[in-house]
Amino acid sequence: MRLGHKFRAKPSEADGIIFASKKEMDYYRELLLRKKSGEVLFFLRQVPFHLPGNVRHVIDFVEFWSDGTVHVVEVKGYDTPLGKLKRKQVEDIFPVTIEVK
Repeated sequence: MRLGHKFRAKPSEADGIIFASKKEMDYYRELLLRKKSGEVLFFLRQVPFHLPGNVRHVIDFVEFWSDGTVHVVEVKGYDTPLGKLKRKQVEDIFPVTIEVK
């Protein structure tokens, strides 16, 4: 039986949403402020990208900014080799660049 997250991330809750880490929750709150200010029009959470071999990579946030740009963002406390590989696959297949925060 495993106690806690393997990378010591502590699940956190905001607005009834459970986030994988406090860092991800804090980023969500930052996005809400940017949305309120009009800098961000809207954002999506937990967006799946389907990869070959029936593999799926879930991106934390896709943000639509008022200047017309779209940001694809993953919030990481600890970045694994598998995560890097999947991000590279997503970027090779889809016309996106993933920002890691």
